[in-house]
Amino acid sequence: MPASIAQFRSLLQALALGFVLVLTACASTPPPTAELSAAQQAVARAVDADADQYARAELEQAQVLLSQAQSAMSSGNQRDARTAAVAAAASADLARARSREAAANTELAQRREQISRLREQLGMEQ
Repeated sequence: MPASIAQFRSLLQALALGFVLVLTACASTPPPTAELSAAQQAVARAVDADADQYARAELEQAQVLLSQAQSAMSSGNQRDARTAAVAAAASADLARARSREAAANTELAQRREQISRLREQLGMEQ
């Protein structure tokens, strides 16, 4: 479990660094269509990973940020659109990671229960 926490911390640090780099980009930037697309794909991956069940708060945050990014893009505010899109992708990636971790932990608990029952049936109690 500590390895998972360390991996999440490293992921969050990398995402924060990327977020800072995007924020410090030059003032005249092209429309953030790539960032919006990446955010949409990240949200879709999180949904596919059942984040609505295991990481609802993070998924909802990603969806709100994506909506904000799309609104900012429609309003012509490219800087805010880019910022919100990058944040949406990061939140969606976190939701997906947490969802996958929860699903793996659930499966691990089920496997341990199966092993315990088999040992009991075989008379190999611990």
